[in-house]
Amino acid sequence: MASECEGKSSWPELVGVEGEVAAKTIKRENLSITTVDILLEGTPVTRDYIITRVRVWVDEKGIVTKVPIIG
Repeated sequence: MASECEGKSSWPELVGVEGEVAAKTIKRENLSITTVDILLEGTPVTRDYIITRVRVWVDEKGIVTKVPIIG
């Protein structure tokens, strides 16, 4: 499904960055993204795939812990 996305679809370079900074970077680098959710590790989420959404997983200090990807 990621092949259907326009622009960048993953951001491995954002692991270790503050979540808010990551969210701004994602929106700047792919204008198709309308929703960037910053979520604490372990937060339950739906399993649906949304091509305009990126989930940014952070630890208790707000630092990105997983590669943000479209979906």
